[in-house]
Amino acid sequence: MKHVVIIGNGIAGITAARHIRKKSDFKITVISGETDYFFSRTALMYVFMGHMKFEHTKPYEDWFWKKNRINLLKDWVIDVDFALKKLVCQSGCNIEYDDLILALGSRPNRFGWKGQDLKGVQGLYSYQDLELMEENTTEHAVTRAVIVGGGLIGVEMAEMLLTRNISVTFLVREGRFWGNVLPAEEGAIVERHMKEHCVELQFNSELEEIVSDDKGRVKSIRTKAGEEISCQFVGLTAGVSPNIAFLKESELETQRGVVVNKFLETNQPNVYAIGDCAQNTEPVEGRRSLEQVWYTGRMMGETVANSICKEKTAYNPGIWFNSAKFFDIEYQTYGTVLPDLQLGERAFYWEDKTGKICVKIVYDESTNVVKGVNTFGIRMRHQVWNRWLHEKKSILYVLEHLKDANFDTEFYKKYEKDIVDKFNAENATSIVLKRRNWHRILGAG
Repeated sequence: MKHVVIIGNGIAGITAARHIRKKSDFKITVISGETDYFFSRTALMYVFMGHMKFEHTKPYEDWFWKKNRINLLKDWVIDVDFALKKLVCQSGCNIEYDDLILALGSRPNRFGWKGQDLKGVQGLYSYQDLELMEENTTEHAVTRAVIVGGGLIGVEMAEMLLTRNISVTFLVREGRFWGNVLPAEEGAIVERHMKEHCVELQFNSELEEIVSDDKGRVKSIRTKAGEEISCQFVGLTAGVSPNIAFLKESELETQRGVVVNKFLETNQPNVYAIGDCAQNTEPVEGRRSLEQVWYTGRMMGETVANSICKEKTAYNPGIWFNSAKFFDIEYQTYGTVLPDLQLGERAFYWEDKTGKICVKIVYDESTNVVKGVNTFGIRMRHQVWNRWLHEKKSILYVLEHLKDANFDTEFYKKYEKDIVDKFNAENATSIVLKRRNWHRILGAG
């Protein structure tokens, strides 16, 4: 019987295991040294904040794995012999495979800062990071934290720390928050919102050194401008990198991640890479070679399961989308909205008077075809925006049918009229909103 071994029990690896089981009777082994069972990584912050217990983060009951004949092994893989198709684990056991799926995940970036290995300095990705953060903030008197890097993990960490009455200072290298992703207007919304939650933001500020006390614990940080900030905790959240260090010297082709083709195949026979660690050399139009978000891991898991069990299948994630929360403001993006407009692009931007709700639509100035949208504080329907972008609808059509895209519940305030009125005023147009139509929403018309 074919033996499929999966290294990693995150969303990518577990999705692959589940779909391989649905499609075959193969023997399946999932290896991970992080936890005994699969858990929702995005829920770790709520465990720290006391909103749930860790067992509540497990999507499946513990009996699920035995019932579905998915063997779980808690161990760390330290070496792979691709010629012999054999894994070497930290415990000393060797495991042979017929097909190997690398779902290795990520690790927080460290850029060689002096003091980055001091006590009280850490990133946030794994369950072990959560345990370390609990230790670092409860076993010592922590009143102030510095977070390095202005991204989504940093926002999560800030929210976590604030629940423990720990003040937070962000060091942001760019001139605005998440400046390598968000345009200026959306960055300003996040900045105002974070300041309302008593987060101090220092823009154009870079870490030079983390300073130690006489016990090997962080006591302050020093910026490249020479400013010293007293703190007892430092969060390193300047992005993540594929967790592939133990494979760098092997025959496996790696660059930033494990190099794969459009079928998620590596340069080694019967070896695939999926999720955060996979670097696609043939990404579809509008997608990046490395995409470290949960839903791409899920899609890759389904794709590789199909290739192993049925027929060789190319990975095609479709049009880019993502969502997140900045404290209590929801953010969504569909298509392509870059931090700065590109040649031939125009942007329509509407913002509510509260300064917490906005819509930005980027479109081609010659054809009016919409290229992407950002929203804060308004939920949009994925199905509708995905279809509009795929069908290359014009901004006039999108605004005319904007009610179809709104996913907010019944008692939420609706803003479509205000949005269309602003566009009409700025562009001397006379767009009239259409009534919501479920045939259009569901793609039937």
